[in-house]
Amino acid sequence: MTTVREIIAIPMGDAAGIGPEITVKSLAKEELYTMCKPLVVGDANILRKAIEVTGVNLKVRVVSSPAEGSYEFGTIDVMDLANINMEDFAPGEVSAQNGQAAFEFIKRSVELAMAGEVKAIATTPINKESLKAAKVPYIGHTEMLEDLGGAPDPLTMFQVKGMRIFFLTRHVSVAEAITQMTKERVRDYLNRCDKALQRLGVESRKLAVAGLNPHSGEGGLFGMEEVEEIKPGVELAKADGIDAYGPVPADSVFFQALNGKYDAVLSLYHDQGHIAAKMTDFHRTISITNGLPFLRTSVDHGTAFDIAWKNIASEVSMYECIKLAAEYAPKFTRESL
Repeated sequence: MTTVREIIAIPMGDAAGIGPEITVKSLAKEELYTMCKPLVVGDANILRKAIEVTGVNLKVRVVSSPAEGSYEFGTIDVMDLANINMEDFAPGEVSAQNGQAAFEFIKRSVELAMAGEVKAIATTPINKESLKAAKVPYIGHTEMLEDLGGAPDPLTMFQVKGMRIFFLTRHVSVAEAITQMTKERVRDYLNRCDKALQRLGVESRKLAVAGLNPHSGEGGLFGMEEVEEIKPGVELAKADGIDAYGPVPADSVFFQALNGKYDAVLSLYHDQGHIAAKMTDFHRTISITNGLPFLRTSVDHGTAFDIAWKNIASEVSMYECIKLAAEYAPKFTRESL
């Protein structure tokens, strides 16, 4: 547990979803206040309504800047953008009003982070349909942060129970992902992963690359990708001074990382790493967006309109999201990758 309490901005997310509920339920845990100074960027009336629905014993205190926050357990400090008309508010429904408000919460949080007024951002879920209804020109958090933070091609990392997972490819078909598994890309990503961990203050950076084919291809018996591209990419990264290993068969590398053999794993495609993380602990899998001028952690679930405002949503992921931001924030360095 860190003794340095940094200010963590928490944009409230889509008000019609579970974001407000899981935020207030997380901030009802006193332990968080020993680790960080949580600052909600949102709408004060929505937060009061969330407190009423969840029954947590908290008060809302509106501040005009992070410096005004008291950051004492029992009171939620909130920068109130007052951008939601409660008469038009409908829980669990797609809304242009809520989509626009969610974007404004994020934009203000980024502005605070870029100005150095907060050390990190811990994001709650937003809804793509609501963003579209509001004509917000982004489909999600990553695209917003990439533009607002001036950081092209940010690098996603999952962390769960100490296991860290990076992704060589993201939202593309498996067939397209394989075409992207070039030695040059493997080398580049291993260098980027190492720098990302360095910025997070991780001193030991032993990186494993997951294999693609069964048994990492068995020397070409079950596919040539490891022989022709992946292993040569690892060797190039080693020549760059990266402490890299692999390809390590995917059926064992994540277990080995979970037990401390490696400090991080580079997953070759989306589901390979997602399945490993979420099977380890679905609710405690937290996403970190690397390559930004600031630290950003995020829950790895959606707005859950179907259960929103019914006081049944679990706050575990949001709690872990804020906690992880608090853990890395004191060590995080702002210099660009």
